[in-house]
Amino acid sequence: SHIPSTIDEMKEVLFRTGSTSQDSVLRSLLRRYRPLSESVLDAVCEHCPSPAIAAKELRTHALALREPPTTLPEFEKVQTAVAECNPEGLAVAHVCKFLSTDRANIRDVNLPSSDDKHVIVGLARVLSGTFRTGQEYYWMGPKHQCGTMQEKKAIRLYLLMGSSFVLVDEVPAGHICAVYGLEELQLKTVTLCDSPDGMPLKGLDRGLRPLVKVNVEPVSASDMDALERGLVKLSLADGAVEVTATAKGERILACLGEIHLEQSILDLEKVYCGKEMELRISDPIVEFGETTTWFEGETADYTDFYEDRSHPVARQATIPPYCEEEGIGNAYRGRTRTVLSGRTAAIGLRVVPLSESIYACLQEKTVIEGSEDELIETGRALGCPDLTPESVLNALLDTICAIDESGNAIVEAKGITSGSCVRGVEGDEIYTAKASGDEDDEEETSLSPGRTEYEHVRNKVGKSGLLGDEQASSTATEADKAALQLWKTKMRGSAVAGFQLALRSGPLCEEPVRGIVVVLESVEVVISSNDSGSGGMVVAALKCGIRCALLTRPARLMEGHLKLTLHSSLAGLGPLYAVLSKRRGKVLEDTMVEGTDLLMITATLPQAESFRLAPELLQKSSGEVTVPELEFLKWSRLDTDPFWIPTSLEEREDFGEILINGDVSTGLDNTALKYIRQVRERKGLLVDSSRTVIAAEKQRTLKR
Repeated sequence: SHIPSTIDEMKEVLFRTGSTSQDSVLRSLLRRYRPLSESVLDAVCEHCPSPAIAAKELRTHALALREPPTTLPEFEKVQTAVAECNPEGLAVAHVCKFLSTDRANIRDVNLPSSDDKHVIVGLARVLSGTFRTGQEYYWMGPKHQCGTMQEKKAIRLYLLMGSSFVLVDEVPAGHICAVYGLEELQLKTVTLCDSPDGMPLKGLDRGLRPLVKVNVEPVSASDMDALERGLVKLSLADGAVEVTATAKGERILACLGEIHLEQSILDLEKVYCGKEMELRISDPIVEFGETTTWFEGETADYTDFYEDRSHPVARQATIPPYCEEEGIGNAYRGRTRTVLSGRTAAIGLRVVPLSESIYACLQEKTVIEGSEDELIETGRALGCPDLTPESVLNALLDTICAIDESGNAIVEAKGITSGSCVRGVEGDEIYTAKASGDEDDEEETSLSPGRTEYEHVRNKVGKSGLLGDEQASSTATEADKAALQLWKTKMRGSAVAGFQLALRSGPLCEEPVRGIVVVLESVEVVISSNDSGSGGMVVAALKCGIRCALLTRPARLMEGHLKLTLHSSLAGLGPLYAVLSKRRGKVLEDTMVEGTDLLMITATLPQAESFRLAPELLQKSSGEVTVPELEFLKWSRLDTDPFWIPTSLEEREDFGEILINGDVSTGLDNTALKYIRQVRERKGLLVDSSRTVIAAEKQRTLKR
């Protein structure tokens, strides 16, 4: 029928459809005279390229092989065959995933026999050439390197017919098939090729990140081998599952969510282990990060902060088990002088916070909008003479040695680069300053070897800052020049390695360190020694120095935040907000869903507080709230000092008093301290709250 063109025809349409509003009238007309299916088909035919043209233009991008570092004629042939999807060319196929099926579903009389009732097969697409059952092909994993020795694997091909797998002799280009014989490779994706010069398909980022991790172990130790084989099969069959083994022997199973974890454990017990076994599942493992924040007055003036020695040491550096860190006595307010084993060298360093915006500026190498104030603040704390955002960023870029993916960086002050803060000591060992609190005999130490060099670099660092002296010091001796050359050739690379090693596990609870910058400020090296220190000594010294410097700064934890999306009725808003508030959640947006009485809620929630969220929401709201969809959002600093205790009279009145004598407790039981104790207890580290009190007669029960 034709579209109505007169008022009478329009009235007839409205009478038949019963439409009253403008939206309903428009929907009725479109549904009657311009259906969606016909509109989409017409649009595709008019605007989309034909399949022949689309294959040539889009196939090279969607199904492209990874480029080798050097140009190879044989690889170009493989790449051309994949782009043309030539059945007569070189054979190339990509196995995008693996799946598990019952052995009874495979129609193959020659399938190798096994006691396992389930079989792992790969789902593959033939990109070019023709694959044949029984032939051997080269396999390439996602991390394949060009030029490495390749191995061949014999495969069997199956046609997917519903739930059945039918053996076929060959599969030409453009078809999808199942591949058997790749289970032993233990790879999630594999590229097969009949040429050793092929390369794997470019990886696709699914944008998924496991949110729930648990430690899996069998109740009976004799079932460990079967569990390991089952975990490998589960990892192959489910691409979203990650299985890792730690140095302590833990088997970590990571899944997308709690429902996914429950199903994975059920499949592991019933299917992949090959036999019934009882598993012991740990509580969910939460990842944290360790970081620090600014001291009060640290960003005001560089020299005043350096010379101010009136403040007490951070409390965590005075209580066990943190005070037992090696070299903690030489650290004060984020600075330390770490000494190599054998006293052949000493490196002065400082640890300061690095915000996310400045880290983004370092990666982009330009000032990002909104980071100007933080750049100026950091430049003032580092002693930069020019406090414009561009100048501070250029100073950091000029002095940076390395930057990692966790928001950390290490910079080398200009005083070391120019040699003004590098001194060579002509003696057997460098000067070792006594720890704070020890009595110092000035008459004896003034004549100690290396004392002059120690005082020189100490005074120089206090006056120079990050940029220091652009030119070498005029008082540099031959020993100083030799020490500078020794630093540049032998010690600098090891210092970067020590920085990377130290940030893998912080001093609070051995979690990765995030959001700090390490400033190398001074170097003292013994010149007369035959060996000024091996690379391993420098690595160990940097690791101890960074840990001690972190312990003398304000301690903070970094926690992961999840983005939460759900729908709720008006009646469910009250319980929803109550649950989110209890779990430290924050609502970002709530909008009405058009045409319904539901609201779409977008919120953030700490990962540590996200477990068992769905059952609690459904129970408290009586089903008025949908199951939330969670995805990882960002890392955020938990602005709570885990070691704070009330000290002033007002604080004691508000929070009570904690007796230090006979009590090694770190402080009030706040959220950050609770997380630290949980992580240390899970890792088998010494927990402060469980340490035996030395003077038991001095205890008292604070609850009474």
